[in-house]
Amino acid sequence: MAVSELEPEDTSRNIVEIIFQSSWLRKQAPVCRIERILKVQSSDRTVKRFEQYKESIRERASSDEGKKNPRCVADGNELLRFHCTTFTCSLGLAGSTALCRAPSSAQCNLCSIIRDGFRVDGDGKIATMATSRRAHDMAQVLSDSDKRAMLVCRVVAGRVHKASDEKSLEDDCDFDSVSPSTEGVYSDLDELFVFNPRAILPCFVVIYSGY
Repeated sequence: MAVSELEPEDTSRNIVEIIFQSSWLRKQAPVCRIERILKVQSSDRTVKRFEQYKESIRERASSDEGKKNPRCVADGNELLRFHCTTFTCSLGLAGSTALCRAPSSAQCNLCSIIRDGFRVDGDGKIATMATSRRAHDMAQVLSDSDKRAMLVCRVVAGRVHKASDEKSLEDDCDFDSVSPSTEGVYSDLDELFVFNPRAILPCFVVIYSGY
């Protein structure tokens, strides 16, 4: 079983629903309709890889060079982020809990991410957003009619390179993620791009429509 549907009376479902809807932030328009919320049942190996990566960030931040990053020392600067993708199957519908294996010509991105993990884009990055609406707007879709799913993920941001930093990424490669935001590392970075697929652990999937 790759996913399990959360029932309306489930506390986790209510929390995810509130997080998703409260961050939609679309003025003068109704929030989209949530069809179902699924909990991702990650394998022990996947969770272990994520935790090992987080621990490596903590250990590095605990060194002399990491004294300016207390959040990294504490938890690797872990954040809750959104990533929107498309899907072609009926995952979670009518009790369906198995991932599909669509042909490459019609690849189901959602099932691919849950099964094999995230992949970096052509620039070597993976996009995560602070709000569900921003993630929706930033999703890479071929058509407006494509079905979309919102992944709610644990993300180890580590040391973040911001637009306001004097050093460029080329001058200092000791960053784990990058953000065009000029805000501090402890703020809600609207856009955050991580470099390592192990830095992201999908926890929930929100299937929605009416956008």
